[in-house]
Amino acid sequence: RARDAARARPARARPRAAPCAALSSDGACRHHAATAAGRHHALPVARALDARDEALNTREGALGAAPILDKAALMAIAEKATTQLDMIVPAIASTGGVGIVRKRGYDGLKRWNPTSPGQRHRITIDKSHLWKGDSLKTLTVGICKSGGRNNQGVVTTWWRGGGNKRKYRLIDFKRNTRLDEPAVVERLEYDPNRSAHIALIRYKSDNAPAYILAPQGLYPGATVISASVDNAETFDIAPGNCLTMSKLPTGVLIHNLEIRPGSGGQLCRSAGNGASLLAHMDDGYCLVRLPSGETRKLLAKCRATIGEVSNAPWKNRVLGKAGASRWVGKRPHVRGVAMNPVDHPHGGGNGKTAGGRPSVTPWGWPTKGGYKTRTSKKYSQRLIEREGPRAYVCAAANSDFDPVAIDLVVFFSRLPCLCEGTVLVAVADAWPMRFRPSPRAFEAR
Repeated sequence: RARDAARARPARARPRAAPCAALSSDGACRHHAATAAGRHHALPVARALDARDEALNTREGALGAAPILDKAALMAIAEKATTQLDMIVPAIASTGGVGIVRKRGYDGLKRWNPTSPGQRHRITIDKSHLWKGDSLKTLTVGICKSGGRNNQGVVTTWWRGGGNKRKYRLIDFKRNTRLDEPAVVERLEYDPNRSAHIALIRYKSDNAPAYILAPQGLYPGATVISASVDNAETFDIAPGNCLTMSKLPTGVLIHNLEIRPGSGGQLCRSAGNGASLLAHMDDGYCLVRLPSGETRKLLAKCRATIGEVSNAPWKNRVLGKAGASRWVGKRPHVRGVAMNPVDHPHGGGNGKTAGGRPSVTPWGWPTKGGYKTRTSKKYSQRLIEREGPRAYVCAAANSDFDPVAIDLVVFFSRLPCLCEGTVLVAVADAWPMRFRPSPRAFEAR
């Protein structure tokens, strides 16, 4: 009877959702643009846009608590914040948006079911958004393994050998051959030769292909450009764009840094890495903080790419079994105390011994305790300002690798008036709780 009564009861009308307030210029809803293509709800983008709207709606209330700046200055800051947020978080209307359109709690990792002992603790990188086919043949060459041996056949690097075959992808680290030519990102690919992902771009003028390092937040369909010195100010500060460091604003995150102009990027190329541009100096140098915490000077003529390198969850992967190391060409590492005296200074002895001397390399050099081997007369010693602990200026270290959160940190770090305490509090109140750094990070900023 209860079931029959429930069936006879009229269906309750569902309330219609209110019209979305975040509409683009063409009238398309940016909150739900990804769902039309069968993707997950664009929660990070929606939160970012809601934060922008909240900042605009509450700026009148923040004006009364700001005795340092007048109303016109605060209004200008709010308008600039709106413009830059629209530039960093674009409308995702195509099937792209990889790295931004993700369900809540996504951390970029894939956890395996414990169907075997080797898979019980195995955690790998989620590659569902990457290209499933082969690499571009014209940008791929063969590569031979050395097995840790030099041209004489002598083993110079231990514990190497075997592994799966690889093809080397020719990456454009210089980004100086086709200046001021826009290129469209065709797809993101996996590269077995590095920890970061790579992006296949095609220039709009002649459809010529090229591989570049994929920064965090880059998606298929985005436009990247390598700007010349004269036209650098006309292009946006967006992930993937390559500019001379003299034209970059301070506080921006960069990767693929050149050490000498024209030599190609050599610094900050692995997964999740990014340097911070701290200051422009009068002697033709820029002050840069590297991921190691080292602060050093680089020539302002050197080029760098905007954004952090993609695949930040790489450091959180778990191999799960010894065979996973063999797949990448790593052989078992033998301890020195397990060898014979002829093979290692720690070798020999009856039973389990401690080596009988402080830890050294197989050639007798101290290997622990911070033993330094760098010479003080090295040519680049004068360029190093400070050697510090591993630290980032970026305040989104615990943002679950959310590219929108990292973009928001880059966006807020570019505002010129964040040094004023009252404006900082007003902007902090407008941040979503998930993206809000600690007070100590705000103090540092």
